[in-house]
Amino acid sequence: MMSTPETVRIPMRDGVELGASLYHPKAASRGLLLARGPYGRGRMFAGIVTPFVRHGYTVLLVSSRGTADSGGAFDPMRTEPDDGQDTVGWMRTQPWYPGRFATFGGSYLGHTQWALLEDPPADLVTSIITVGPHDFARHAWGSGSFNLDFIGWSDMIISQRTSSTLGAIRKLMTAGRRLAPILNATPLADAAVAHAGAEAPWMRDRLTRSDIDDPYWAPMRHATALEKVTTPVLLISGWQDLFVSQSFAQYARLRERGIRVGLLAGPWTHTQVGRTDGALVTQRMLAWVDHHLADAPASAEGPVQIGVTGPKRRRTDWQRHAVWPPAGSDRTFHLGAEGRLSATPTADPGATAGFTYDPEEPTPAVGGPVLMGGGYVDDSSLAAREDVLAFTGEPLTRDTVVAGAPVVTLAHRSQHPDADLFIRVSDVDERGHSRNLCEAYRRLPVDRDDAPVRIELGPLAHRFAAGHRIRLLVAGGSFPQFPRNAGTGENPLTATVRVANTHTIGLAGSALTLRTLGG
Repeated sequence: MMSTPETVRIPMRDGVELGASLYHPKAASRGLLLARGPYGRGRMFAGIVTPFVRHGYTVLLVSSRGTADSGGAFDPMRTEPDDGQDTVGWMRTQPWYPGRFATFGGSYLGHTQWALLEDPPADLVTSIITVGPHDFARHAWGSGSFNLDFIGWSDMIISQRTSSTLGAIRKLMTAGRRLAPILNATPLADAAVAHAGAEAPWMRDRLTRSDIDDPYWAPMRHATALEKVTTPVLLISGWQDLFVSQSFAQYARLRERGIRVGLLAGPWTHTQVGRTDGALVTQRMLAWVDHHLADAPASAEGPVQIGVTGPKRRRTDWQRHAVWPPAGSDRTFHLGAEGRLSATPTADPGATAGFTYDPEEPTPAVGGPVLMGGGYVDDSSLAAREDVLAFTGEPLTRDTVVAGAPVVTLAHRSQHPDADLFIRVSDVDERGHSRNLCEAYRRLPVDRDDAPVRIELGPLAHRFAAGHRIRLLVAGGSFPQFPRNAGTGENPLTATVRVANTHTIGLAGSALTLRTLGG
């Protein structure tokens, strides 16, 4: 059992006060941990502090402005840099402050850490960032289209004001069904704004400001933090997390700069991290903070801990490495006629394959890295659709481990220049059942030239069993993960006219490249 937390008030520079809970361990404290976010501090969410407090740490859990008992108006992600600095300044004046601290937390609580690291406090010694994006603008509009999970997330935030955090999360789990009329509305932005009402005044700006270089997005973009941080960082991610590409980009840049960075990645969705394989995640976090904050000996094992997924859903091979991805070799598979994927390029330079994307009957999202639901699924039904191209390789003669971020090159053209591409790599077993592994989404520039399109997919670490086949899927949409492409060049969220679009892939110039590590 833990002692009851102390409720404290933290003044900000503009006079707003934030509510926070201060947890003290039973014995002498081993150090101080800070977490900040908008999800309240009730019994369920306070559970994130339990392992640290029981392990001997003092924890300060702060509610973002405009949430829970914090004053001010909530403007997601835009006020966190200043509020983070003000919180640290206040901590330094408290009698219980030990002179240095660490930060931790996941998702939005990971983003608040990157916001703080834009101007790293000298007394911050380490950060544990779980599924935490450093660039919310890139998540929202970085594909060129809008990531619709924001509408469901906003609905959850609104629900918190009249129900418990648990109740709001349960409501988010039904968002797909409840919000379907909004996501299917024309124009979608007007319906979403009307649904959110005064409770989410930020909604229209997020849906209509499609240029991520617009100054509006600047407070939510913290790529500079990747250049400024000098203290050790532990990153925790999941192969099916919606922020997985950002987590691996963070790892790559910090390692490139020579920063001590740890990485833990497993077969998890956004909401599974810490729930699935919870003991493993907790153990890694505690070992990290013990060493960097409490001066315990460092682990002799490699800093990268990766769960290599296998042919069966629950089979994971946990591996330790010095770096990720480890040395391997690139293997290229060429797109061929009749849905073939092979090591040999097609001999016909004029061979093509095509499909028609109809925004009135959009290609559905099936599994994948979405906020709720999704994850690993049997996506055979997606491969069988007429508006999806499926290219499948021959049965592998031996087990093959694929790691890193696959790259797809497509000699692509479309009837209308405004076109989206959805790309996925899947594992097809001996019975023909297909299981998704990683994917990417791209809205193509309307003023593009005729050069092949190069798309980097999300990262993976997967063992294809002997007898299994590699599959590449190509489609023109993934709804309601992303909005229907209008085909007119308009913002898909405000468009009122939509047209069908025929896509053509030149097979001779199209390929999938994977990094293989062997058996």
